Amino acid sequence: MSTFNSLPIFVALVEAGSFSKAGEQLDSSKSAVSKRISQLEDELGVRLFNRTTRSLTLTEAGEEYYEYASQALSLAKEAEY
Repeated sequence: MSTFNSLPIFVALVEAGSFSKAGEQLDSSKSAVSKRISQLEDELGVRLFNRTTRSLTLTEAGEEYYEYASQALSLAKEAEY
């Protein structure tokens, strides 16, 4: 799986704040979102989120990755026009 294909899922999860809300926005299940994020973390070799039953927060690496990922998606959308 290409990490680039995971960028919209990663950004949606950060902005939604939960797997279920991100799944709703992406018309996908929360388990599918969770699986893609786990695969992305495996590919990058770093944890992007701290997960508990009640909260989801970005790690330091996740915060840095989010900055680049959101910029990449924004630039890709601009290129479509």
